[in-house]
Amino acid sequence: MNSITSYLENGHDECDTLFAAAETGVARSQWAQAQTRLDEFAALLERHFGMEEDILFPALESTTGPGFGPTMVMRQEHAQIRALLDDMNAALGARDRELFLGLSETFNLLLQQHNMKEEGVLYPLADRQLAGESAQLIDAMQAIATAQ
Repeated sequence: MNSITSYLENGHDECDTLFAAAETGVARSQWAQAQTRLDEFAALLERHFGMEEDILFPALESTTGPGFGPTMVMRQEHAQIRALLDDMNAALGARDRELFLGLSETFNLLLQQHNMKEEGVLYPLADRQLAGESAQLIDAMQAIATAQ
């Protein structure tokens, strides 16, 4: 992958696939399968957030200055996404199908809007601002992905 955008968009696609599998498991009351997929999804999502929060955002902020609006918003949204994921995990643990599926609608909406901002604004900005460093940044993000 030669761009930050393509590398991180691929991570979004992988997350979407695992989350859909968890939702399907809940909808079918296949609790063990749903829990496994949700756990896999949560681990992949956390790895993805780590790549952004530990590698990409600091690199961008080094060119824009601390307190850069878009990265601050993305960090806030990551916190909201994590909290909602915790709520869904609790609903799944309680085998509360309706609550889980209701929360998952909100989660999907939030995550899709978040991803659109990243894919449409933040990642292309990173590709432009960090063009000379993109290969090193992708290597650093891949190191996070393989370490976990």
